[in-house]
Amino acid sequence: VMPQTRESIDHARAANVPIIVAINKCDLAEAKPERVMQQLSDLGLMPEEWGGQTLYCQISALKKIGIDELLDTVLLQAEMLELKANANCRAEGKIIESRIDQGRGIVASVLIERGTLRQGDHYVAGIYPGRVRAMFDDKGRKIEIAGPSTPVEIIGLSDIPGAGDPFQVTEDERQARQVGAKRQELERLGDSRNVKKVTLDNLYSKIKEGTIQEFNVIIKGDVQGSVEALQGSLEKLSTDEIHLNVIRASAGAIIESDITLASASEALVIGFNVRPTPRAQALADQEKIEIRKYNIIYDVVDDIRLAMEGMLSPEVREIEIGTVEVRDTFKVPRIGTIAGAMVTKGKVKRNALVRVIRDSIQLNSQMVRISSLKRFKDDAKEVAEGFECGIGLENFNDLRVGDILEIVDTEEVARKLESNQKI
Repeated sequence: VMPQTRESIDHARAANVPIIVAINKCDLAEAKPERVMQQLSDLGLMPEEWGGQTLYCQISALKKIGIDELLDTVLLQAEMLELKANANCRAEGKIIESRIDQGRGIVASVLIERGTLRQGDHYVAGIYPGRVRAMFDDKGRKIEIAGPSTPVEIIGLSDIPGAGDPFQVTEDERQARQVGAKRQELERLGDSRNVKKVTLDNLYSKIKEGTIQEFNVIIKGDVQGSVEALQGSLEKLSTDEIHLNVIRASAGAIIESDITLASASEALVIGFNVRPTPRAQALADQEKIEIRKYNIIYDVVDDIRLAMEGMLSPEVREIEIGTVEVRDTFKVPRIGTIAGAMVTKGKVKRNALVRVIRDSIQLNSQMVRISSLKRFKDDAKEVAEGFECGIGLENFNDLRVGDILEIVDTEEVARKLESNQKI
């Protein structure tokens, strides 16, 4: 199992795409498909014959052994997933690759996902409009119609679209040019790709908006041992409210595929004793992907913990600061009932919260706030134990002589992640 196979598995899982494994070169005498199946099982791809869910096929591309079985397996998986597409609509698909071909100009390989593509259709490929001048199938034969799940090469592009760009047929040439012009404008403004990227600075606001359910992280390190230690340390930070998900952890420099995966899954990239390649850094700048570089494991854990703690809503604690006994009551027009009271314990503060106790029973299910606090005829910020005062409560007038008012203050305490962290 090579590193690029691990990368493919990471991408498939990030996109929630089912995986079918084809083990090639099984015609060789030294072939050991069971060893490959064992290594892939360690990565979570348990074969169906071993009690898992992953379909495996042993093939030989050179001798064309097992190809029919592989195609049948793909069709079986598609049937089990009930994958269906509407062929009676305008074609939509994805650009697989594009290139400049001498003699034919710009050629793009397109996979039709839904609808039917016909020669002469106007379309938008990524940010560029075009018209299907000619269309070829996977064997190079010229065709005029391509339905869902059909790969085709088309000629007639105005520029080179990127791999993975959307392909959409429009009503006419005018609409294709309008859509292309608008997308090019957004591309120039940098809004078309950079509207959802996650950094440690904006992570809290995105969690608050409900746009992120998980905190995705990609870890790249100088040696596999450091990567595994860092991955284990970060995954222990997960709580019931915030889940830290390491979608890739491997040794080596930060490369373009890491940035592509981070862009697709809105992840933060952590480099431990490694740096991005120039092309990866350029792509990260373009996609607005944050790359954090560290050389001390404690710094990584502390930064991520602080970021996650910042997402937690603070804990509100109630502190009983005093007790007041109602000695008399007064009806004041347009204000309500005012209690003439004695502070028997602690102190009473303006704008504090109150529990009203009568015969050892709390009358108010929700605590009420003090609306006015007076000492004689003057407003007071607080009144200490042993002094008399006048107290008015917000929207609560059922006060009687002998009632006890418990005065409660609140404070917000920053919450900490509950973690059994061991490094």
